[in-house]
Order: sequence, then C-alpha cells, then structure tokens
Amino acid sequence: MDAPPRRVVLVGNPNTGKSTLFGVLSGLHVRTGNYAGVTIEKKVGRLDSGQLPIDLVDLPGTYSLSPRSPDELVAVQVLTGDAPGEPTPDLIVCVVNATLLRRNLFLVSQLLELGRPMIVAVNMIDAAAARGMMINTEQLAQNLGVPVFAVSASKRTGIDALRQAIVALSTAPGKPCPPGVTEDRVVRALPHAFYAIRDELAAALDADGQRSGSCEREHRLNAYLIERAVLDRGGEAERRLTACCGQAAMQRLSVARSQVESQIGELEGVESSYRYRWAGARLDGVLNDSEDPTHRPTDWIDSLLTHRVGGPVFFAALMFLMFQFIYAWSSVPMQLIESAQGWLAGQVQSVIQPGVLRSLIVDGIIGGVGGVLIFVPQIAILFLFLALLEDCGYMARAAFLVDRLMSLFGLGGKSFLPLMSSFACAVPGVMATRVIENRRDRFATIMVAPLMSCSARLPVYLLLISAFVPATRLLGGWVSLSGVVLMSMYLVGVLVAIPVAWLLKRTLLRGESAPFVLEMPEYKVPSLRVVLARVWEACAAFVVRAGTLIFAASIVIWAAAYWPGDHSRQHELQRLIEASDGESFSEEVDAWVAEYRLESGRLLERSLLGQIGHGIEPIVRPLGWDWRIGVGAVASFPAREVIIS
Repeated sequence: MDAPPRRVVLVGNPNTGKSTLFGVLSGLHVRTGNYAGVTIEKKVGRLDSGQLPIDLVDLPGTYSLSPRSPDELVAVQVLTGDAPGEPTPDLIVCVVNATLLRRNLFLVSQLLELGRPMIVAVNMIDAAAARGMMINTEQLAQNLGVPVFAVSASKRTGIDALRQAIVALSTAPGKPCPPGVTEDRVVRALPHAFYAIRDELAAALDADGQRSGSCEREHRLNAYLIERAVLDRGGEAERRLTACCGQAAMQRLSVARSQVESQIGELEGVESSYRYRWAGARLDGVLNDSEDPTHRPTDWIDSLLTHRVGGPVFFAALMFLMFQFIYAWSSVPMQLIESAQGWLAGQVQSVIQPGVLRSLIVDGIIGGVGGVLIFVPQIAILFLFLALLEDCGYMARAAFLVDRLMSLFGLGGKSFLPLMSSFACAVPGVMATRVIENRRDRFATIMVAPLMSCSARLPVYLLLISAFVPATRLLGGWVSLSGVVLMSMYLVGVLVAIPVAWLLKRTLLRGESAPFVLEMPEYKVPSLRVVLARVWEACAAFVVRAGTLIFAASIVIWAAAYWPGDHSRQHELQRLIEASDGESFSEEVDAWVAEYRLESGRLLERSLLGQIGHGIEPIVRPLGWDWRIGVGAVASFPAREVIIS
C-alpha cells in the first residue's frame, strides 16, 4: 500500500510573498477547492521530492493564531489539527517578510508554542538588501531554535535549499521536530499564569460540551481560539463561543478575564507587549540595518499617491485610463476573433445545405459561443490592470484613499478590495469579504457587491456601446467617447451601491464600523509571471463558462427560437439567395431577401421563445420594453452574456 502524502503547510502574514513562494515550490501541480463546511478556498500543490509524496498547502494569510476573521480561523484550525477532514500538518513553513522581521516574529512566537516541526523562510531578502538591511540567518536560527532560510520567491533565489530542507524534515522518519525544538525549549511570551487560566477555561468549556452533548467539534476548541476570546472582547472567537455554549461561556470568559487582569494587569495590548518584547530579544545579533528611514522610496512615493488631494485625482485618472485602454488595445484581437468566427461560419455554410443542422451549428453554436469569445480581449485587459495594481502594492493605497469616503456611508476601507474584486466577478468579491472582521460591515459589503458591474456585464456594455455610441474622439483624439461611456456605466453600479450601503448600515445592519487598519506593502516591480498567471486564470474561467453554461443556454435559446414552425420556405429562400450570389437578377434577389427577413420574423414570433415573450410583455411593457427585449432579459438569467446570442 502506498504511503499517504506528507502534509506541509505554508503560513504567514499577508504581503509576505507566501502565495508567490507556494507557486514557485509547487509549480503547475496545484489543485483548488474549499475547506469542509466553509467557502474559504484551499490551494494544495504537490512538491516533487523523489521520495514520499508531499502535499503543500497554502493557508490564508494571518497575523496571529488568535483569529479575528473566518480566514484566520481556518488557518488556526488547520495548524492545530482541528479542521474537519484536514490531517494534522507534518511540517510548518512560516514565511516572514525580511523587511518587517520584528513584526512577523509575533506569529512565529505563537507557532513555536505548537511544538510542531517548523521552518522559517525569510522571504524578500533581495528587498531587504536593497534597503541596506543585512540579516544573519544563522544567528536567527540559533535564537529561534528552528531552521531559517533566506529566499526571494520573485527572484527564485534560495529556493533549492528551502525545498531540500522541506523534503528532508517532512519525510525523515522518527524526527517529530527539527533539532533543538522541543516543548520545554519553547519560550512562552506571556506569563505562565495566563496559560494556566486559559487551560482551565478550555477544560471547563469542554466539560460543558460533554454534559450538553451539543456542538461536539466546537467544544474541542484549540487553545488559541480561547486565548483570543479572553484577550479580545467582542471578537470572532467570543462570538463563536457564545453561539455554541450560550451565556455559560460568557460567564466563564468574564471570570477568566478577571483572573488574568489580577495576574498580569489590563488586557489592552498585553499580548502584543509581551510577544514583541520576545521578538526583539530574538533579533539580537541578527539585524544590521543601515537604511536611512527618512529616505525610503516607498514613503516618498506614498507622499504623492496618498496625498489628500493628489491621491484621489491620481486614482480617478488611473481608472479612467484603464477603461480607455480596454477599447484602445482590444480592437485588433477582437477583429481577429470576429474574422475567425466569420470564416468558420462560412466553412460550415459551404458544406452544409440550409436546414436544421446548419442553423444549429451556425446560429446556435458558432453564433452563441463566438459572440461571447470576441470579448475575451477586453476581459484580459481588465484583469491585467487589476493584477498589475495589486502586485505592485497600489491596491492597498487605493483602499486607504477611499476609506474616508466610504466611512460616510457606513463602510470601511477594507470593503474596497472586495468591491474592486467584484468588478471582475461578484463571487470572488463576496468571498473576499472574509478579511473584514466586523460582521455587520462584512454583510453590508456582501449585499452591495453584486451591484458592481462584473466582467459578465462587460460584453453586454460593449455591444450596446458599439450599437448606439458614435466612434467620436475627444481632446484631440486622445480620449474615446466609447471609453467615457463605458466608465460611466461602471460608475452607475457604484452610485447605486452608496445609498444601499447607507440604508443597510442604518437599518438592518446598524452598528459602529470597525477601525480601518491595513498594512501597506512595499512598492515593487510586478512579477510578470504572477500577473500573466492571474490574467490566464481569469480568461480561462471565462472561456470555460462560455463552453459550458453559456454554450448550453445558447443551444436552448436557439431551439426555443427555431421550433415550432415550418422552415421549408425560409430554407428555400436561403438556397436561392446563396445560389444567386448577388450577381444577377438583382431585383428578384432583393425580393427574396425581403421575403426571407419577413419569414424569419414570423417564425421567431410564432416560436416557443416568441410565445414566452408575448406572455411576459405586459410585465415588461412599463419599462419601455417589447416582447423581444423581455425575452433577451429572461434568457440572460443563467448568464448575463447569453443576452448577446
């Protein structure tokens, strides 16, 4: 029997390059899914070891093992072996940012307390060197008691040594921990009294659960979840304990907090104080920083791009340019796709006589799917811009800029990133709200995310613009009227979302918004590989949808528009028109064309689709629609792009 694969998890703070390192280590051997019972994405890659198979798991980014959001809770449950259906990891690889070592060691201090095999990967070592920071990884490994490797995921440096260490430590039999890492050597940052009180609370809650016989898994809560419930009033951990255990948990929490405060003082900031003191001690002899903090390039750029006046102006100009380029850059590939579609339809028409089969292939398959594929270039350009802005570090600055404006309507800056993602697709936009700790803010963002114009609406907008907006150039030809209209159509969703969010936050989701705290990553040159991979994934997902749901819907619409009806006269006219080729009997050919169009209109109106349209016409008539537009709107329910076909 084959041995089960070893389990290696990558964990780290956001903006440490963890996902980039995961991609480098796993290559193309990545499969995605969801963790059991939640909608949080799970990425698992296969690491080629030449020995036992190794599964590499990319955990959601987290600042600590005391969860404040659903994403962080999943990471904690996987690390502690409490996640449903997830095996306990054989090795932990903690990825830290070389430029923010002291801050990142906060998480390392908690991971050490798990007593599991562990490696620390100091990523972005090239960025640290560029800033004059010299890091002695050997001394850091000695201070921490775990192997430490300096790597640069973007430059592919130090990867081989890290891979070899992962293989050696995760597959070596009889080595439960790396050398020097044992439970008695783990330095606990908080006083012993706190952990004693925490363990007493965990035992009491577990006893309550056994007596009640409910929430079996929830009662096997890991120590860090209870830790957060004690230290953080009103947080995610307290909510989960209360939902499962009722008021009994709240009473026990209150007693535990009183005991902790009597032992170590006020709880506000006590954990951070102790753990950062521990981190500072572990950096003794490790860091030699010769950088002048008053001349950091990131700070100089931020002084311009986050200026109270210049920042919003730059952001608006950037968004305007994005929509202009969607039109300017996509015209040539769109024409090529349109030409290929016409050529393919012509080839089918040349070998198949007019009839049901040809109508199915040309009108149903080629016309339906081809009419959607033609918009892939615009979608690729949209995702290219979003990927570039995110990878270079500007997205966090954009969230900072709009925080003041969004707070007026009840949302915070953390809602910006999910809403921005919703311009690509509402589904990942809604899933991205997991990073918002405040539940009311999270639900309000979820409610307004579908109002953003996603990429599925982009083909519809482009079709309407090409049909009704003249190809006018403004400002000496530098600005396209079509691009201005496209941006305006996207702004409609934003303008509608503002009053909806304001109403929700003052009625159903009333409450104070959480303070906006967001780490500003260093500016960096976007990784071409990462950017192109994101664009490829987005376009591939769009094409797959066009080949499955949209394809099926197009066939159904074609069938509903074709039957019932006698198409013999229509096919006869079509054969006559094609045989004449427009070279002779022009008046007679014109008459055939006119009769063909009239016959096609009659058949469509009498078809099943036409009958449905006439049935719903009284409902859509107040909107100014006739039965044809009503049919198109109903047909677009499975997918918005279907309205084109």
